[in-house]
Amino acid sequence: MSGGLFLARGMLIQAGRTARAMSGPLRYASFAIDSVLLGVALLLLTIVPAVVYANGWLLTKLLLLPVYVTLGWLALHKARARASQFALLAGALLTYVTMFTIARAHDPLGWLRPWAGD
Repeated sequence: MSGGLFLARGMLIQAGRTARAMSGPLRYASFAIDSVLLGVALLLLTIVPAVVYANGWLLTKLLLLPVYVTLGWLALHKARARASQFALLAGALLTYVTMFTIARAHDPLGWLRPWAGD
């Protein structure tokens, strides 16, 4: 939900519909979803801290979560030039996809594993 809503808001901004992308319902839904994600991540760190450090994939995913949120925030709120907005949107989406593939594969490299070499 977080990635889809972020993608929709990013596409609205790229299409020049910033007011719609920043409208109350979209903004609050995005904030609520991302807050739940961050809250669950912090809860996971406090409940089972040893598991987080024992599983490299989970630690990598948790470390990438603030990167995703920060890039998204910069793209939607701070960047003014369309090129910088696009670059930040692309970076946030790439981070999101990386987190998703890390979680699916239970591997710290996620989609990068085929190119890593052993």
